[in-house]
Amino acid sequence: QVQLVESGGGLVQPGGSLRLSCAASGSIFSINGMGWYRHAPGKERELVAVITSGGSTNYPDSVKGRCAISKDNAKNTVYLQMNSLKPEDTAVYYCNALIRTTRWAYEYDYWGQGTMVTVSS
Repeated sequence: QVQLVESGGGLVQPGGSLRLSCAASGSIFSINGMGWYRHAPGKERELVAVITSGGSTNYPDSVKGRCAISKDNAKNTVYLQMNSLKPEDTAVYYCNALIRTTRWAYEYDYWGQGTMVTVSS
């Protein structure tokens, strides 16, 4: 009943930029936080950025200063602006959201299907 749909991935040269989008739809009462994770071959899933319902953000050192997460509450959409991309940023990027479907429901983690980002010359 809740869907997260990512878009914006693709092939980019080192030093380039990409903007990922993730739109949440369906039965949504509230979203407590949204974020982006990535999973590269042979590596564990890694947090890229999170943004709380209040707008606070957090980034790991690996992307700090190069990535910016933002959201549009009216559209239930979160964005990830990635600049100065490096080959090691190559991964499948997943959107995550902590969503309450009704006033009385528990919050659950929802995930998108992933979008591939390839940084290569």
